[in-house]
Amino acid sequence: MMNKVSDQDFQQLINQALAELPGEHINSIRNVAILYQAEPTPQQRQKLALRDDQTLLGLYEGVPLPARQGQTKIYPDKITLFKEPLIKAAADLADLQEQIKHTIWHEVAHYYGLDHGRISSLEGH
Repeated sequence: MMNKVSDQDFQQLINQALAELPGEHINSIRNVAILYQAEPTPQQRQKLALRDDQTLLGLYEGVPLPARQGQTKIYPDKITLFKEPLIKAAADLADLQEQIKHTIWHEVAHYYGLDHGRISSLEGH
């Protein structure tokens, strides 16, 4: 189990993860804020119908590209990483870096309109 990670260090890990992800997918993201917060809000958990024993590492909120149908005036999409669950899931700093990278990739895949089944197959699971 890891100790605390400062907000500044956590943001640095996010920046590093973004730099390491495949450029063609990351560079073509438009109008998406990548943020983090300590924990999912009760509203976010309720919206996803999460049970108490389920953990949320990241969340994509927005309109996936395939569903936009040419609309341009759409609020910015948001990818939120949840700092405390990510830290709890990581064995050490290197593992935390991997968890962050994997979570961003997973949420970016939702932005592109992929469902969980398609994401898992791309990840080789």
